[in-house]
Amino acid sequence: MQNGGIQLSTMSLPWLELVSSGLPYAMSELGWGPGVAVLVLSWIITLYTLWQMVEMHEMVPGKRFDRYHELGQHAFGEKLGLYIVVPQQLIVEVGVNIVYMVTGGKSLKKVHDIVVCADCKNDIKLSYFIMIFASVHFVLSHLPNLNAIAGVSLAAAVMSLSYSTIAWTASIEKGVQPDVQYGYKAKTTAGTIFNFFNALGDVAFAYAGHNVVLEIQATIPSTPEKPSKGPMWRRSCCCLYSCGFVLLPCCPDWILDVWKCC
Repeated sequence: MQNGGIQLSTMSLPWLELVSSGLPYAMSELGWGPGVAVLVLSWIITLYTLWQMVEMHEMVPGKRFDRYHELGQHAFGEKLGLYIVVPQQLIVEVGVNIVYMVTGGKSLKKVHDIVVCADCKNDIKLSYFIMIFASVHFVLSHLPNLNAIAGVSLAAAVMSLSYSTIAWTASIEKGVQPDVQYGYKAKTTAGTIFNFFNALGDVAFAYAGHNVVLEIQATIPSTPEKPSKGPMWRRSCCCLYSCGFVLLPCCPDWILDVWKCC
């Protein structure tokens, strides 16, 4: 059953969860000039490609492309479309899920070590926390549709905005620290290049919301007089503008100052 109101609210929030966590570190590895250029360029590219996805969802009258492989089959043919789209989609999805599970497991372990058992010495291995976090993902993956996890998305957005705000407000409060170097941390040319490309990956990972764009738009009611691309695009713009608002505090030297001092 389509429920545009709930789904529009759902789609505007989860992306914020991904944006700010690794960008200060990526900025420190990219440097001021390349870092600002990459952040601005990545935001523009994301906005443009998102617009393409929203427009292509109903580009054939009477048909909605609800999955990436369906769009690929329409563009490249029934078989070739699957061969081109599905492997890339699997690489992205598997990689994202691995990162989520490892990061979630580390977070659970940190909470356990600080709150539950501060004096314990590796009483529970990290792999067990990763399995605990993965089991929650397994349960959520069996829910009937994206509407069912609207509450999870809302909680993720609230937490994301919270730690983003904490990061830049705490940095401003602490102020610019003396004798802080903003150069590259690597001491060799090879290390600097490696960290630069690793930072590009962090920036790319910050915009992982495209993997659910078509599925989200599929839940929005659509008629010839009022196609779904209108409300979808408005909410997408709201989402990306919000992401940009979260990104901006990553640029001042206070953020890099605190990050380097940690």
